[in-house]
Amino acid sequence: MRTVGVEEELLLVDPDSGEPKSLSAAVLARATQDDPGQDVFQKELFGQMLEFATHPQADMADLGAEIVRCRKEASRLAGEIGCAVAALATHPMPVTPSLTVHERYQWMAGQYGMTTQDQLVCGCHAHVSVESDEEGVAVLDRIRPWLPVLLALSANSPFWQGRDTDYVSYRGRVVRRWPQAGPNELFGSAERYHRLVRDMVASGVVLDRGMLYFDARLSASYPTVEIRVADVCLRADTTVLIATLARALVETAAREWRSGRPPLDHSVSLLRLAAWQAARSGLDEDLLDPVSLRPRPAAEVLYALLEHTGEALTDSGDAAGVEEGVATLLRRGNGAHEQRLLMERTGSLRDVVTACVRHTQD
Repeated sequence: MRTVGVEEELLLVDPDSGEPKSLSAAVLARATQDDPGQDVFQKELFGQMLEFATHPQADMADLGAEIVRCRKEASRLAGEIGCAVAALATHPMPVTPSLTVHERYQWMAGQYGMTTQDQLVCGCHAHVSVESDEEGVAVLDRIRPWLPVLLALSANSPFWQGRDTDYVSYRGRVVRRWPQAGPNELFGSAERYHRLVRDMVASGVVLDRGMLYFDARLSASYPTVEIRVADVCLRADTTVLIATLARALVETAAREWRSGRPPLDHSVSLLRLAAWQAARSGLDEDLLDPVSLRPRPAAEVLYALLEHTGEALTDSGDAAGVEEGVATLLRRGNGAHEQRLLMERTGSLRDVVTACVRHTQD
């Protein structure tokens, strides 16, 4: 059974006003004080962000329980220094990001200018184990057209600097301001993948291989495929759904590779359109069908994803849970939908943030 680990980025906010708080250093100091050897919580690009990483898990119930524990622990640590955590992919209110003091982040600020300053966005990264770089690259080639569907499911960033963006995942647009972000052409082999990585680093535009923000990549640190396309999800059960589907996509792609089935040869230009459509309307309107890249109702595309990964989901015992999770999301809506409902009901972005703090803790 392939293992899955999850990294989630959370926002630090004032529990009453909802305003962002640049207190990640204090939260991390408190975490280290409690456990000097802790490696769960990490700093991020800005002081208003806190990241945690789960351990690799083979059982999705265990992964879900660990995500909930990490969120609750992050909430406890933040509460002890007078702030709270919110699983929001962008902060709805006006915010001036505060760059974390670190040589790497200072390099990024100097290299990318305003693009760096605009990146106060929170994602969810799923690491799925692979047996080799060759298998991993074969997986990357075959999961490309399905990644926008994961973005649509996770979409949780409709507001930006105090305004409704008319997108469900504005984070999905912001991260593509990096010159090295987005979908890739087919690699064909691990050798070609690593050659591209070496050439990109040698260009001097990026600092190292960890700064290649592809929608999915080989991890620089672990024997995994790292799927980076999703927003951080408002609710932990959505994160588990994304992780479960990520594993099923990886397993399905690996089986196709072993059987000699070639990947779909979609152009990067069309894959960018599919990602744009997912970020624009998510589950509310059409998505681009991953096979035909033509418009199709979002619900039909979701069930096409379940059919595509059905054998892998059945073999891992996850089919029923994923079907229930998809049905719940179609009924309840993703995080962006919930945020907009909160805004309609309260008329206050502050109230949106404080309600999302409660959802994160729950």
